[in-house]
Amino acid sequence: MTDKTDKPTKQAAPKNKGGRQSTYDPDIAKQMCEQLSEGIPLREICRQDGFPAWRTVYDWMKKDPDLATAIAYARDVGYDAMAEDCLVIADTPMMGEEVSESEDDEGVKRVTIKKVDMLGHRKLQIETRLKLLAKFNPKRYGDKLVHAGDDVNPVVVENNHNVFGELLKNLKMQRQAEQ
Repeated sequence: MTDKTDKPTKQAAPKNKGGRQSTYDPDIAKQMCEQLSEGIPLREICRQDGFPAWRTVYDWMKKDPDLATAIAYARDVGYDAMAEDCLVIADTPMMGEEVSESEDDEGVKRVTIKKVDMLGHRKLQIETRLKLLAKFNPKRYGDKLVHAGDDVNPVVVENNHNVFGELLKNLKMQRQAEQ
């Protein structure tokens, strides 16, 4: 009979998390920050060839606080770029075609194509950007609400006891005038 303690123990091999290991590349990080500062979303940047997956970027940010700070600053600058894009969209006509079909009295179908400014599309582009900006950075781009009682606007309670004295005097004078 063999003793179980005589057997060599096997150590568990480190588990492979799967996928290709990514290495942090400062040049790639710099290019990402440049594009973020132009208002391009991170996921769109990560879809380009040569860039890591967006989850990898978040892993990099978790490990490197300097990168996280740089990306946060680039995004902040990018929000300004998005706001400026709204002005460009508003000021630049976007021509499109409006197609309408009609039938005359004789049953002949006519197709009319007009070149028109696509106002509805431009309005949607602007509203979408403004709503996203309000969500991304509500303090800067959101609607301003003033709540009394916060640090900036504290509630002020004034006790003016003279008001009651004045009311009593007025009541006494009215009674004397009535008598």
